[in-house]
Amino acid sequence: QVQLVESGGGLVQAGGSLRLSCAASGRAIGSYFMGWFRQAPGKEREFVAGINWNGEIRYYADSAKDRFTISRYSAENTVHLHMNSLKLGDTAVYYCAVHRNTYCSVGGCSDVGLYVYWGQGTQVTVSS
Repeated sequence: QVQLVESGGGLVQAGGSLRLSCAASGRAIGSYFMGWFRQAPGKEREFVAGINWNGEIRYYADSAKDRFTISRYSAENTVHLHMNSLKLGDTAVYYCAVHRNTYCSVGGCSDVGLYVYWGQGTQVTVSS
């Protein structure tokens, strides 16, 4: 089993920044693709960003490009999401997750159904 714990969420004004962290424990997940997702009230969970084991492959949702950066420290079993220029529409619960494969295409990496382990989420609220 894998346990994922997210942290770093909070209340921030529009235009501000936050750094989310995800710490993994339990079974080794160092070689697996990992992703960040978010879910706003009344909406489906959506892909935000993903990263492979060594950080050479990174995918971003259009909404996250040029504002968010995903990084990974496999030796520490941690994944981070640095979010800049936050907007009201970024308000959501953010989840980190482990993909079932070590590699995935853009479509596969953004598919919620292909992630097998999930954290409990951390709330991000952007205020005006």
